[in-house]
Amino acid sequence: MLALGKWLELTLAGREPMEKIQLTAKGVKLHWLAEGAMLITPPARQDTGADVVLSAGVHGNEVVPILLLDRLIRRIARGELIPGVRVLCLLGNPGAVRKGVRALETDLNRLFLGAHADAGGDEAFRAAELERLVETFYADAARTRRHYDLHSPMRASRHAQFAVRPAQDAAVSDEALARLADTAIEGLVLQERPTRTFSAHTATQFAADSVTLELTDAPSLGRVEAGLARVIAGQAPEAGTRPKLYRVVQEILRRSEGFYLRLPADIENFAPVARGSLLAEEAGGGRQIVEEEGAHILFPMAQVAIGQRAGLILVECESQPA
Repeated sequence: MLALGKWLELTLAGREPMEKIQLTAKGVKLHWLAEGAMLITPPARQDTGADVVLSAGVHGNEVVPILLLDRLIRRIARGELIPGVRVLCLLGNPGAVRKGVRALETDLNRLFLGAHADAGGDEAFRAAELERLVETFYADAARTRRHYDLHSPMRASRHAQFAVRPAQDAAVSDEALARLADTAIEGLVLQERPTRTFSAHTATQFAADSVTLELTDAPSLGRVEAGLARVIAGQAPEAGTRPKLYRVVQEILRRSEGFYLRLPADIENFAPVARGSLLAEEAGGGRQIVEEEGAHILFPMAQVAIGQRAGLILVECESQPA
């Protein structure tokens, strides 16, 4: 295996490789661009005209997607997986990954679309660097652009693997749904309001087909890896069950220091919550309740910064809202 195949090992050790460009026996080029950033270029004759960003470790304690991305890179470096697309592999927050913490100072996944300009610290610097890397990578507007930002949910989920699609002008395509099905995604959350996540940045600034994949160490993780390998190889997705679609109908917001999430500590993502149920209270008397029938909870988390969301309320839908 090429030395650059040890992408994760080198990054975690804080080391730069002696050789920053290497070629596999199959003619695939691996190019170390910066800490935790590697460009993989397919042989010209096999290039299908797509540019794919694969990122993991935006939250440093989400181990499953980091190891998955490392396995894919090692397969490429060993010559077992031949790319048919250009791939930019990114370890989002190396410092946090080394310490096994979600963030060093600030949630990196709230600092994109220029939000880093109003913040400070390591995460703000890294967000700006990641924005520069994807801007350079997506330089050719004639090529198809995709972004899979790999995460792990912080609690159990009724969908073992699911995805969140940031608000985008274009509706989700049949091909995108087929690719999600091919990666064992059981549920797709369609956001309608702007956010400042990494996937929202690539969708908004570059019209990339961007999603956040929330992955767990479940039996279906092998199918996720196989589906992403087909994305890298430039192959068509295999047939799979279309994921259930959900739309966000309500955000739980933390508005003060005296914020209390009134949900069971062990509630699962996508668990149903009855209309009228109490979601959260503020010390000053403010209350947030479930406003919709057929609602489900996603990402409940009380310990977020003031002004940030502490959870989402979803309802299932048949198609993307107009």
